[in-house]
Amino acid sequence: MADVLNSTRENRQKFAGKPSLSPGIIWLGTNTCDGNIISTMNTFRPSLQEVLEDFDFYYSSMIMAPEGESASEKWRLPQVQKGAFILVVEGTVPTAYAGKTAVVGQVNGQNITALELVKELGTLARWVVAAGVCASFGGPYAAYPNPTGSVAVSKVLNRPVINVPGCPVNPRWVLETLYYLKEKGAPELDPLGRPRFLYKDTVHSRCEFLPLFEAGIFAQEIGQKGCTYLLGCKGPSTRADCPVRLWNDEKSAWNVGVNSICIGCTSPEFPDQVAPFFKHETDLYFKPKRINLDSLALGTAAFTLAGIGAHLAGKVLTGRVKLGSKKPVPTLSLVRKGFKKLKDSKK
Repeated sequence: MADVLNSTRENRQKFAGKPSLSPGIIWLGTNTCDGNIISTMNTFRPSLQEVLEDFDFYYSSMIMAPEGESASEKWRLPQVQKGAFILVVEGTVPTAYAGKTAVVGQVNGQNITALELVKELGTLARWVVAAGVCASFGGPYAAYPNPTGSVAVSKVLNRPVINVPGCPVNPRWVLETLYYLKEKGAPELDPLGRPRFLYKDTVHSRCEFLPLFEAGIFAQEIGQKGCTYLLGCKGPSTRADCPVRLWNDEKSAWNVGVNSICIGCTSPEFPDQVAPFFKHETDLYFKPKRINLDSLALGTAAFTLAGIGAHLAGKVLTGRVKLGSKKPVPTLSLVRKGFKKLKDSKK
């Protein structure tokens, strides 16, 4: 991605003072807390000033000065009607009650719903980017009982949507996707529509605490030094590059970096199926999909459990797995507890 950002900086200098050659952006907030645009505006590298120099934001309620119908006029710009723009949507699209639970503006005195506008602009746009887990998969705004019938952006459009999930999205995830579109076109996507260069690996596989996991050193409580897998960390079942990208390069700005847990906010199951967050789960990623150990037969589950590391299974059986940095675990009780949970799930 560095080469894309570098070429963008070179183009900025080369075309200084000349009309922009890149597609503009319409950033539309639907059923949302606006956390994704706020996160993006707090970007360090590139800075917000650089972003605004590199892209022409035709519409964004958090950035633009116009209000009311004067703002809605931006949806009718000639370049928008010609499809020369990237549509970024954050938030779900409510479908119940004809979408009237989310009115995003007015045109000629008539209310325009998020459902209507996403369909219209989504059909015209050169690319559609779903920013955040709500727009990508439904997220908190589509959580049970979902009275507004909220759905992901891809559910109301009959075209490819580039999903960039997160709650909120890491500013560099969405910006690097936009720069990639500008410089190279559409990136390679995984089966869930996410850019592979961002969501290829699990959080677990690149975690700074992976050596502690492999050594069988686990924390007993939040804040204690040690791998937090047994405290509910969703890293083994979550794809993102948080451990290496951090949050605006700040170690203290990502969960595991401060001895907490990954809550799985880039996953399509977030939040309903990964809650409660601080509860140990048995889901793991085995290419090409996720496997839930509790749903398997005992023999297969025990074998799959060993798949998270034969070294871990061996240390459990020999009593060398530790919680935190001091107390050895009573080996038989730990093994029996795990297998009892598997047996109980079959009853």
